[in-house]
Amino acid sequence: MKRCCTRWNDRQKAGKRILCLLMACLLLTGCQGTRKEEEKNSIRIGISLYRGDDTFINNIRNELEEQAKEYERENGIKVTLDIQDAKGSQNTQNNQVERFISLGCDVLCINPVDRMDASVIIDKAMTAGVPVVFFNRQPVEEDMNRWDQLYYIGVDAKETAVLQGQIIVDLYREDPLAVDINGDGVVSYVMLEGESSHQDSLIRTEWSVQTLKDGGVPIEKITGGIANWERSQASALMEQWLGEYPETIELVVSNNDDMALGAIDALSRAGITEVNVIGIDGTIPGIEAIENGKLLGTVSANKEVYGSAIMELAASCALGVEPPGEYPLTDGTYYWPPQEILVHNTDG
Repeated sequence: MKRCCTRWNDRQKAGKRILCLLMACLLLTGCQGTRKEEEKNSIRIGISLYRGDDTFINNIRNELEEQAKEYERENGIKVTLDIQDAKGSQNTQNNQVERFISLGCDVLCINPVDRMDASVIIDKAMTAGVPVVFFNRQPVEEDMNRWDQLYYIGVDAKETAVLQGQIIVDLYREDPLAVDINGDGVVSYVMLEGESSHQDSLIRTEWSVQTLKDGGVPIEKITGGIANWERSQASALMEQWLGEYPETIELVVSNNDDMALGAIDALSRAGITEVNVIGIDGTIPGIEAIENGKLLGTVSANKEVYGSAIMELAASCALGVEPPGEYPLTDGTYYWPPQEILVHNTDG
């Protein structure tokens, strides 16, 4: 009996030794894993643009590239941007997301082709455990609520529209005849709209007009049309309207700068210079048109802040750290870059 107890004690001791070895291995593995995270010195970001030839999106792309270089300089972490153009195809974008994941991207930054159809992207990202920062085109709330690793960065569309309308309200209060060009007591306007399915287009259209009404500007809509954010389509529409309503149009309200510039192209061909045109986005061509006195004004998101917010949030997701405090997230999910009015300085 004593001999059996001795064997049992020996077994206990041996078991304890094995248990200690296992615990040591686990602790070592954990420390190595922590050390590996601490030593992470590079991140890869997959970026898919709904259309690379969109002027505003191209401005944001350029800003992202600059911000990536700045992030590398400030943090000593190599940033690889894999930027792809979906060319307006949701299927193409879905395939790009699949490719980003297969290449081991740490985070995805997606400018959705169809904001109503982001579920496929989210499914792929959730399965792979790769966070997603959507920008410019806001997925529906139900999709954004599916996972706590989904984020959105974009301007507040209502704020944009109110600021755009305020450009005309301020001018009208200062000099009514600067807006009511023919002096008949009514400002006759046309509306150039972006995509019918884009939430910003719908909101911008509604609230820019509402701001004019609330500001006491006597307006009358002549006509309007969808130009899908494109300069050429807006130019064709404006040329058509000038033929149908000669000497009637006093104001062009456009959902973005590119379409506003298209309207200006048509006005220039017709030799008309007095019609006021207002846009949104603050693109480089739009700002140049303001400086030249062709575009009355625009609403500009701070591109540097916009691009920096995307870069910083994406890097935080890739490194698994808290997002930077200078870009506060509403509901832990949304960041709205600041905006400002830019107008032509007639005194300059």
